[in-house]
Amino acid sequence: MRIRATLSLSLAVVVLTACGSDYPLGDEQEAAAQRGDTSLQGAVTAAGSSAQGPAMDAWRSGFATLYPRAQVQYSPDGSGAGRGALLAGAVGFAGSDAYLSDEELAESTDACGPGGAFNIPAYVSPISVAFNLPGITELKLDAATVARIFRGEITTWNDPVIAAQNDVDLPALPISAVSRSDDSGTTENFTDYLHAVVPEVWTEEADGTWPAELENENAKGNAGVVSTVASTVGAVTYADDSAVGDPLGRVALKVGEAYVPVSSDAAAAAVDLATRVEGRQDYDIALDLDRTTDDARVYPLVLVSYHVYCARYENEATAAVVRAFGTYAVSADGQAEAAEAAKSSPISEELSQQATDALASIEVGDIP
Repeated sequence: MRIRATLSLSLAVVVLTACGSDYPLGDEQEAAAQRGDTSLQGAVTAAGSSAQGPAMDAWRSGFATLYPRAQVQYSPDGSGAGRGALLAGAVGFAGSDAYLSDEELAESTDACGPGGAFNIPAYVSPISVAFNLPGITELKLDAATVARIFRGEITTWNDPVIAAQNDVDLPALPISAVSRSDDSGTTENFTDYLHAVVPEVWTEEADGTWPAELENENAKGNAGVVSTVASTVGAVTYADDSAVGDPLGRVALKVGEAYVPVSSDAAAAAVDLATRVEGRQDYDIALDLDRTTDDARVYPLVLVSYHVYCARYENEATAAVVRAFGTYAVSADGQAEAAEAAKSSPISEELSQQATDALASIEVGDIP
């Protein structure tokens, strides 16, 4: 992979020595080094999805135990920033809550060689519509109501459209809708859901950037929007469910004739209904989600977050670390670690095997 000289120290493969500085966490890491596979040596940097942040921390920790002389660094700068960094040759891989577009795939050959970059689903999580209404932990809303709230067309919580779907006392509070300020895969998934289910209300195509004409309050990252809503009674946002906690409530979305609450199982069911994006390489596992299902087992506002890798790297040691880390992340152990740390939904055994086979295809060679 082509890497700028100014980034060589952070991206180059680093052979670690057996001195005390190898173990910045002390005796525990040193013990792990003695138990783990020390033949894999190197360092790779990555950037991207903030939604993946807690899962990435868990993967990095588990990977370090297995391979104590290999390092993976991750900066949760947002999906758009991560994809941009990969396409610029500035990181070893990216985390992204949206798969590469056809245009990005074509551009990726500059940094990744003729095979370009490819997408591996690694993290599955529902996106919660989360609100701050003291004493209320769940509301039932259909997609049209959610869309009208975020368009600023429904402005108070006791609006008749909301009241008709809920058997709770709703306050006469103004609604403050909070969206993402950064280029976000969470935004892309949220707007994709709205446009797919109620295109007559949400007329804009799915996009990682919030529509400029909708003048909502905004904040950066999942943590930013959740923090803003947590400190603002009457506020509402959309965020990776792993970032949502007290004092926020969650919306159960209408699917068919039922209202489906947020859950790991319902999110996993949505991925089971997904199909592969057509026209991609066999090793590219980009998924099309069925947002319009009427299956009441499915929570359709789900985020499939990807690791985006190059099909070719110029350095064998870098490729070896990338293959090993990617394989660990999609393994049963890696998925269990992510589920415990981030409430994510483990991918299926079949999808895990497809991802493992795709990672094994990463090659080493010159980047023309």
